[in-house]
Order: sequence, then structure tokens, then C-alpha cells
Amino acid sequence: MVKSNEMGPGLGFILLGLTGYPKLEKTFFVLILSMYLVILLGNGVLILVTALDSHLHTPVYFFLGNLSFLDICYTTSLVPLILDSFLTSRKVISFSACAAPMFLSFAMGATECVLLSMMALDHYVAICNPLRYPVVMSKAAYVPMAISSWASGSITAMVQTSLAMRLPFCGDNVINHFTCEILAVLKLACADISINVISMGVTNVIFLGIPVLFISFCYVFILATILRIPSAEGRQKAFSTCSAHLTVVVVFYGTILFMYGKPKAKDPLGADKQDVADKLISLFYGVVTPMLNPIIYSLRNKDVKAAVRSLVSQKHFTW
Repeated sequence: MVKSNEMGPGLGFILLGLTGYPKLEKTFFVLILSMYLVILLGNGVLILVTALDSHLHTPVYFFLGNLSFLDICYTTSLVPLILDSFLTSRKVISFSACAAPMFLSFAMGATECVLLSMMALDHYVAICNPLRYPVVMSKAAYVPMAISSWASGSITAMVQTSLAMRLPFCGDNVINHFTCEILAVLKLACADISINVISMGVTNVIFLGIPVLFISFCYVFILATILRIPSAEGRQKAFSTCSAHLTVVVVFYGTILFMYGKPKAKDPLGADKQDVADKLISLFYGVVTPMLNPIIYSLRNKDVKAAVRSLVSQKHFTW
């Protein structure tokens, strides 16, 4: 008779992380903590200036404030768990504690995909139909757009997390990752995961494929409109309006394509090295992109830089 090795909800998981690389753990602890503090500072400042400066009370900066808040939520759902895994020798996480960051990270990632497409629509209307912009992108339009982004991301995360965590898990219950990444968790299931695979595929089409196509179409029309502008100064001004968003889109989706589109190693030694590389790429994706977003928008946006200088001068004068 074969003994069942099914894992119940109370036993939890073991996060492998960088076990076997103690020197790397110490180095990455300092590095990730420093980057997390930069994320909190940079995105926190962007939220403050978009909320306090009346000149930035426009749709594009409303979306930017949402993006900054999302980046803080996304990294906060992951980084504390990652830092703790670098400090503890036995990285055990309970079943419920695994479900929470899985839900939050999935929800924030899906929401960002939709939010970036909403921002592309805002740029399209601003450049291609500037006379209709106040009507099309009124407060009655852009606030529900942002709410729908958060709602759709949260709903799909709830569905995917519930589908994953209802599965029976067996074996050594070791997750070969820093956090409860959903694909790593599904590998431990000792039941048919075809429903999970299908639902993940549909989700990828809805939250990755469709937004990429939508953003691409928006920028095709934007580029065509910019090229029809007669003056070089006008073309430069129009392009600078959307250059920061386009940079963020390229970084965000480019990293995702690099993570999941590269070929897998066939030999065991190469596969082991690739596992470490995949985990490090995923780790930096979770912190580098949120850290770069405020930097990109600050360096390439005169309004944001002026608002930050104004905020700093007011605080300095108050002190």
C-alpha cells in the first residue's frame, strides 16, 4: 500500500531562496533593503506632489499617483518576506501567509498592466484629439478608469490564488523561490492543474496580450500624429509628453518577456544555475521596475521636477 504524502494547509511551505549561497544572501539583503527604501522615498514623493500641487491635478498625474501607490503596495507585499528569508536559516511560511503575498503580488501586477494601458489612452487622446481631451478625459471618466484597473486586478488575483491554494500539495513542500510565486507553488501540486493552466493562459491574454496590443495601437497613432506636426519644436514637445510612459512600458513588459521568453537549460547543472538566475531576475524585476518608475517620470518631466522643487522649498522654509 502506498503511503499518502499529501500536505495539509497547516504544514505550510519552505522557501528555498538562495540557500547554499550564504555570502550572496548577505549582499542581497543590503542591496534589496537599500532599493526598497529608494522605492518608498521616490514613489512617496510622487504621491505627495501629485496630491498637493494643484497644477498636477490632471488625469495623467492622477494615473501616475496610482502607479506610484501600486508600486509601493507591490514591493511591500514581497520585500519584507524576501529580506526575512535572507536572515533566517529555515525559511518556513504558513499556508495562509503564503496565500496573502501571492494574492497581493498577482493583483498589483495585473492592475499595473491595465493602468499602463489607461495611461496610453490618456496620451493618445491628449496628442491625437487635444480639443476633445477635456471632455473625453474628464474626472467622471478617469476616476472610474483607475477604479476598474484596481478592481479587475484584484478579482483575477482572487480567482488565481483561490484556484492555486485549494490544490493538495505533496512531496517535500519546498518552493524554489524567494516568495510564494504562483508558478512555483503550482509545481508542488499532486493533482491535475489543467484548470489552473487554462485560467492562467486566459489571464495572460487578458492582462498581458490585450494591453500590449492596445498600447501598441495607441502609440502607432500617436507617432503618426507627431510626424504630421510641421515644426520640430512641436514634434519634440509632443514626444516628450509620452516619452516617460513609453520608457516605463518598455522596461515593464521587456523584463516580463525576458523572464518568461528565454530558453530553458537542458542539462541538470545548467538547469540548477538557471534556477538561481531566474530567481535573481524575478527578484530584481520586483524591485528595479518600481524603483525606476519615479526616476523616469522625475527626470523626463518638467512639471514633476518643478513640483518637487516647490515642495522641498516650502518644507525648507517652514523648518
